[in-house]
Amino acid sequence: MAIVVDLDVQLARRGLSVGEFADAVGITPANIAVLKNGRAKAVRFTTLDAICRILDCQPGDVLRWVPDDE
Repeated sequence: MAIVVDLDVQLARRGLSVGEFADAVGITPANIAVLKNGRAKAVRFTTLDAICRILDCQPGDVLRWVPDDE
């Protein structure tokens, strides 16, 4: 099982840089990179709320589940 973070797609659609987005969400650009690269082990609901508020999207627009190959 893998959770894929499509944050880069949403940022590109809205023309936001990582720095601008990080400032708006209230986390560091390094933490945005951790999310984008799929290295995050967890995401706080408050952070997810801020991400969705800034991007005007639903959590499913940023996160999706992909099954393992069997």
